Amino acid sequence: MAPWRLVELKALPNFRLDVKFADGTAGVVDMADFLAGDLMGTVFAPLKDAGFFARAELEMGVPTWPGEIDLAPDTLHREIKACGSYRMPAWSRKLA
Repeated sequence: MAPWRLVELKALPNFRLDVKFADGTAGVVDMADFLAGDLMGTVFAPLKDAGFFARAELEMGVPTWPGEIDLAPDTLHREIKACGSYRMPAWSRKLA
């Protein structure tokens, strides 16, 4: 299994995820700033609903939600390994 594949995932309050990777790296992904951005019309828009966000689950080592929404585990792993946690930056259509 690739070291950046998730082996544990738990949705936390305030749009955060507690994650643990195959290599033992663990930390928190804070998505609050990301979800506060203008997500209208994007695949991530449903995640703004706390109840929907809480439905996060693992699928083949990847954090997913219904509707084919997922996050790149390699990016999460890289940031958490370097910093201990990962605060996703606010969504910007200029960056999309």
